[in-house]
Amino acid sequence: MIWKSEAKQGELNGFLDRGSQLDGELRFDASFRVDGKFTGNVVSDGDLMVGEGGELEGELAIGQVFVSGTVRGNIRAARRVQIAPGGKVFADVSTPSLVIEDGAVFEGRCSMVREPAASGAAQHAAAAPKLVSAKREPPGRSAT
Repeated sequence: MIWKSEAKQGELNGFLDRGSQLDGELRFDASFRVDGKFTGNVVSDGDLMVGEGGELEGELAIGQVFVSGTVRGNIRAARRVQIAPGGKVFADVSTPSLVIEDGAVFEGRCSMVREPAASGAAQHAAAAPKLVSAKREPPGRSAT
């Protein structure tokens, strides 16, 4: 299966090449590719590509991620997580769409979340029972 980013051509915000290592927090707009080693947090609504030689360890809060290399940690993807043949994910994953291709490795837990979680107050209000009052007529009388 061939994966295509939703980002337009030329919107690659950055690239961590083989032989490079980076620790810290990564933020980008459209798309970023990791072929080296990154340790830390990734925060973006965009697309993250972990190439065949890429290694990523940390917390990901991402739009979508395509893994051909290795990812360890936790992944929260708003749209999709796709693991290509040869890709390895050792993480707990929360995403509405998970694609694990033949030859890929996934070890962890997955939560298939379709809708964003409501805020605590809104969630509590939605779960609370609704009281309904109705005017009742005494027995033997009908409402006209």
